Amino acid sequence: MKDKNFLDDIENKSLEELNNLANKIIDNLQKKTKDDFIQDYQQLLKLNNYIDKKFHQETRSISKKTKDKINEIISNGKKTKKTVQKS
Repeated sequence: MKDKNFLDDIENKSLEELNNLANKIIDNLQKKTKDDFIQDYQQLLKLNNYIDKKFHQETRSISKKTKDKINEIISNGKKTKKTVQKS
């Protein structure tokens, strides 16, 4: 698999699919000749780097969503307190 095609293909996969792909490559490494082993190992390294980047992006996204929800809850709580105090 060419590097460009390999990278294009993995960009559309979920973390679970990428993890399964990495496991498949690892399982196949034992059956390879030296040249094939090197190619697959290089793809595995690229895949690992991509998974790491995607994981960090997902983590940042979840953190941002959580922070936004907390801020929304806090601001709604302040509005509720002001309404109750005015009554």
